[in-house]
Amino acid sequence: MEQTKSYDELIEKITTFINEIGITCMPGSLTEDTFLPGIDIKNGKMIYDTQLLKYPGDLLHDAGHLAVLLPNDRAVAQSPDKLSGDLHEAGAEMATICWSWAAMHHLNLEPEVIFHPHGYRGGAESLIGAFNSGSYIGLPLLQWFGMTNDPAKCTSPEEIAFPQMKYWLRK
Repeated sequence: MEQTKSYDELIEKITTFINEIGITCMPGSLTEDTFLPGIDIKNGKMIYDTQLLKYPGDLLHDAGHLAVLLPNDRAVAQSPDKLSGDLHEAGAEMATICWSWAAMHHLNLEPEVIFHPHGYRGGAESLIGAFNSGSYIGLPLLQWFGMTNDPAKCTSPEEIAFPQMKYWLRK
């Protein structure tokens, strides 16, 4: 995986990807009381404040929350309490975590960018271990949404298998 040279370059790489897949992600001024420091979601759009953003990988996590929502739910999503749509909160979180792992691979980032030690209620290291061992938490949901395939169940090399994605946004 690539080591990104600087904080600003990492933010640029991540926000460019988020915008390219169809989620609006723009800089703005925020207060300190957002769920993830320096990030807010209003009406399906992400706003980030580099003065408050502690972990650039959190941008991918929040983008994942939007990506796994149906389009109508995505358009009205608000953080922190309107990010589940038609999903149970735990299911939305698992799908988001799995989506984040795929995005991390796509961007050629280190796992610690997404799963930093200060996130996931102290379980970041366990998540990295699970994903590295092929235990893809949330993958059944991404499959159900038609976004990717389970690599263990693919029968031909032409099939798109996780961590590659057929679609970055749920349809």
